[in-house]
Amino acid sequence: MKNFLYGIDFGTTNSVLAIYDEDKKEITGTIIIPSLIYFYQQASALNPKNYVVGKEAISAYLEDGMKGRFIKSVKQILSKTSFTETLIQNKRYNASKLVAIILQELKEKADAITGVDCQKAVIGRPVFFDDDDTQRDTLAQTRLSKAASLAGFTDVRFQFEPIGAAFAYEKTLAKKENVLVADLGGGTTDFTYLTLDPAKVGSADRKNDMMASGGIYIGGDSFDSAFMWEKGTPYFGKHTQYEATPGKVLTVPRSLFVNICSWEQMNFFNGLRIKREIEDYYYYSGNDRSFKNLITLLDNNLGYSVFQSIEQTKIALSNTDKTTFSYHEMDIDIEEDISLADYEQIIDKDVNRISNYLDTFLQENNIDPKDIDTLFLTGGTSMVHRVQALFKNKFPQVNLNSGDNFKSVAKGLAYSGYLFGE
Repeated sequence: MKNFLYGIDFGTTNSVLAIYDEDKKEITGTIIIPSLIYFYQQASALNPKNYVVGKEAISAYLEDGMKGRFIKSVKQILSKTSFTETLIQNKRYNASKLVAIILQELKEKADAITGVDCQKAVIGRPVFFDDDDTQRDTLAQTRLSKAASLAGFTDVRFQFEPIGAAFAYEKTLAKKENVLVADLGGGTTDFTYLTLDPAKVGSADRKNDMMASGGIYIGGDSFDSAFMWEKGTPYFGKHTQYEATPGKVLTVPRSLFVNICSWEQMNFFNGLRIKREIEDYYYYSGNDRSFKNLITLLDNNLGYSVFQSIEQTKIALSNTDKTTFSYHEMDIDIEEDISLADYEQIIDKDVNRISNYLDTFLQENNIDPKDIDTLFLTGGTSMVHRVQALFKNKFPQVNLNSGDNFKSVAKGLAYSGYLFGE
């Protein structure tokens, strides 16, 4: 019987599985899917699961008239103590069950390729799921471990995601290097400083090579939220005024718009009380046109499509100095020119937080930038122009490298089989 190990990078935006053949000692394939789940509006005997995952989730969401439950960025709720469960199609789903759906989809696709029921996996995790909160970090890993079990994995180890990226990079080296790895994903930015040596690839003990690790709860989703707040919310009534009593004019609460700037909060922003409040504000605003867009957004589950337009705007500005933030759906019309300078001003606060954290990380771990041979960037957010500039300016003398921004971590996790020897 063939022996396989799966390296799994369960990500906020995309999830990747690398298949490692333990007999041939090589990666034989990779699978990447968007970390998306769509639950149909109505249960159907034709689809016993009643949900679809990945790219198919987007198609089903649109074909179903955007009436079911579309789940994105589920990784973000792993550390949320406030989230216990949600009701979908009269079934209760906790965080572990939702994550397990994505892990199981990856496993089924990989098993179809390998022809075996592989139950052995190294699963990546950020250095901190929720900044430096030990309790929430423990909760997140416990939930992720439970999800792996529900998905059919019985022999699991966890590895920091930036270490996974480092091991993928190590396979390309000809000599030993001190490497600072920056893994910039959708939810977190993680750093690891370690010694990589091609002579040690596959070695059983790498603890002494890993000199420091840390992370901050900022990533691509933070940039998208900031963009939604500055450029999106005005189209959904952020500045709407209402007259609850004659002569007393107030502006609708900003908290409504904080909620729609966070995908995981919008995902579960469907309580009857808040819906009644929104209807009241709409009535007392004199049926304000832009505020009506907020009702349309929530009633028709349009959150994903709005954030998809924001994502497209961000990607475009990685390659050009100007683009258009464009969204047209169900009478919601957004068409606004966005320059690279506009975008960089919007994300400046979050980028500065990453920069300040990195300075602290280097100082607390006594890392002299002169000792760093290579800076290795990975993760989709590393392609943002402002992020690239941050590292180039901070480390002008250091070699800057990057691998496959979407598959490096999963491949490195698959190379982490030494963890099973502990």
